[in-house]
Amino acid sequence: MSEVAAYQPSAKDIRMVIAASSAGTIFEWYDFFIYGTLAAIIGQAFFPSDNATLEILLVWAGFAVGFGFRPLGAVLFGFLGDRLGRKYTFLITVTLMGIATAGVGMIPSADTIGIAAPIIVIGLRILQGLALGGEYGGAAIYVAEHSPVEKRGFYTSFIQASVVGGFVLSLIVVLSCKAFLSDELWNAWGWRLPFLLSLLLLAISLWMRLKLSESPVFRAMKAEGEIARNPLKESFTYPGNPRRIFIALFGISAGLTVIWYTAMFSGLSFLKGPMKVDDTAAEIIVGSAAALGMVFFIIAGRLSDRIGRKKPIVWGYVVTLLLLFPCFWWMGSVANPALEAAAERAPVVVTGSKCSFDPFAKAQATACGRTLGELTKLGVPYKVVASGGTFDSVTIHIGGREVASEDPALLRPALEAMGYSFEKQIPGPAGIAAILIALLVLSALSGFTYGPVAALLAEMFPPHVRYSSLSIPYHIGTGYFGGFLPLIASYIVARTGNAYAGLWYTWGVVFVAFLIAAFMLKDPVEGQWEKAPKA
Repeated sequence: MSEVAAYQPSAKDIRMVIAASSAGTIFEWYDFFIYGTLAAIIGQAFFPSDNATLEILLVWAGFAVGFGFRPLGAVLFGFLGDRLGRKYTFLITVTLMGIATAGVGMIPSADTIGIAAPIIVIGLRILQGLALGGEYGGAAIYVAEHSPVEKRGFYTSFIQASVVGGFVLSLIVVLSCKAFLSDELWNAWGWRLPFLLSLLLLAISLWMRLKLSESPVFRAMKAEGEIARNPLKESFTYPGNPRRIFIALFGISAGLTVIWYTAMFSGLSFLKGPMKVDDTAAEIIVGSAAALGMVFFIIAGRLSDRIGRKKPIVWGYVVTLLLLFPCFWWMGSVANPALEAAAERAPVVVTGSKCSFDPFAKAQATACGRTLGELTKLGVPYKVVASGGTFDSVTIHIGGREVASEDPALLRPALEAMGYSFEKQIPGPAGIAAILIALLVLSALSGFTYGPVAALLAEMFPPHVRYSSLSIPYHIGTGYFGGFLPLIASYIVARTGNAYAGLWYTWGVVFVAFLIAAFMLKDPVEGQWEKAPKA
């Protein structure tokens, strides 16, 4: 590809490429993450239920739906990206994302239009998922194909950090809106403003990206007649590509995404939920950790230019397996010490027949199920002891004292009498510092597993099917393993009554990813696609 060899972008060109691609990625992920950031209020507006646990699970199900459609978006826009070009494809994706996000802010609540509200929300989440399926691959490849190999990890790491930037921006916008609005106005209509802001971000992103030229690699392929006729088919028939796609899916994408979602979304839910940390305080702490943690993505990307792409990723997996649970245990011990002490001093034991809790049931069928549902809503850990017989009964012991009641409404007063406090708390300075350190550790691990990935994936696949070959495994891995994480983890916690039990999902996925990356992944060889045969 002579045009590629001759193309030497200036420092100004590189800065513009990185800035425009990163800004668009930030804005697009902002659009996607604002839904998760406002999960609680979205549940009240569009998925109201008498079962608080079901309400939040429905919100996370809606969150997961968007991720579920990302692979389809990867197929669609990957095809367009390999056939029509990188630039115009991700112009389409950012436009679709901006319009769909603004639409969420315009939907009347379920109290106004009934079942139509959640149906429309799910429809817009599907559009967001399709758009995001094409965005990442386009931005990552566009920067990679403008970068010299010795700086490719460094330059593309800004795209990786931009994903975190979207989450940070969503928190900043939410906190800013809440600061200028009363609680009454915020809950009534103010929460819609972050969604509507998407139209302004869309305009800025389009303005920046329209200034860009097409990728030099794509221009060279077009000039030499090497455009793939059927990128989707050729992605799976090109020699060695099925193995590379398998590694990219299970060894890279699945592992890195569950680490990041656990650090940010599970961390935020953990603090605001079971730990009863004040919502605004939790958002500031997590947002600060995410913003500070972005530097690790850049460090890891730059390091990968020196030691290879594989080592930072595998190291990140190993340390995650060792530190995931300790980091959350540490946060739990300092976030709300009084609540933690009460749970140790006065543990809750529930004894009953037919003693199970169905998080997806609108109403629990048994007295024991209703008791477990109330404990789950309160975020109180419990132990279940099954009793014989078929009679529907339940007995509760709090700190060894029996509380015989089948009325869940009486549970909270009984727990408060034993020292439990369910008021929102703001940790002291030492507690905030400890939580921030724990989240920074998780952010660093996310950075090391995520920072080198755009360069790695771009280098793994041949240029003529690169957009499709990269996007499909990436969005299946991040879409299903990561997007369904909040739903799966919340379900596990609800079923077990253990606020830490959902972490086993993350640990298991990372363990499998570690095995595949450690034993199957090889660092790409420079120039391996220069004279690669067509499929």
